[in-house]
Order: sequence, then C-alpha cells, then structure tokens
Amino acid sequence: MVRQLGELENDIMTRVWQWNRPVTVREVLQDLASEREIAYTTVMTVLDKLYRKGWLRREQSGRAYVYEPVSSREAYTAALMNEAWATSDNPAAALVHFFGLMSPEQREALRDALRVAGVDTDETREPPAR
Repeated sequence: MVRQLGELENDIMTRVWQWNRPVTVREVLQDLASEREIAYTTVMTVLDKLYRKGWLRREQSGRAYVYEPVSSREAYTAALMNEAWATSDNPAAALVHFFGLMSPEQREALRDALRVAGVDTDETREPPAR
C-alpha cells in the first residue's frame, strides 16, 4: 500500500526529485527557508522518516548523510493512481469519470503513453471473429 505523502514530506521529496542528485539536510533547509520558517531538526527528522519509509536512500558523507530518491515522482504518482483505482467497486466507471476530468492535453498525454507502452487499443485489438 502506497501512503500519500504529507505536505512537508511532499515539499521535501519534490526538491529531491527535481534536483536529481544527492542532497544534504542543510541544502533542503536553505531552500525550504525561502518559503517558510523551519528548523534544521524538523528537516532532518522528515528526511530520516522518508528514509525509513523507503522513499530515500542515504549515505554517510563526513558527519552528515546525503539523501537521494529510491524512485521517481512518476512512479510515486502511478502507484497512487493505481491504488485509488483499485479501491473502486466499479473500476471501469471510475476510469470513465477520471477521463471526464482530464483536459485535452492530459488525454493526449494518455494516448501517447498508451502508444509508448504498446497497449494502444487500435494496435492491440484482435480482429473480430468471423
């Protein structure tokens, strides 16, 4: 089961995903401090929790740790979408409603993703029985 990240967890993971390199507590703190008042120990605690939950890996670098993501934001988003869809009593109806909420750009991105994944309905549909 994938648990949705809390607000501060998400803010921290967003930075780690965007930077796409090992980061220190101090780097995350300095970036967060431009938006809110936050303590070093708070950032350190959240990074440690994200490590213990399996979202981050860490390595000792001198006296501090450096953290990097275990997977991508896209993988996290896909897991959340899959979990939400799996909770429906009627997955087909849930998808119909979901597609109805999508913008034209999102529907085009979905079509592109289906083509890339090789599951485009026109290409994978079996010919009708005769």
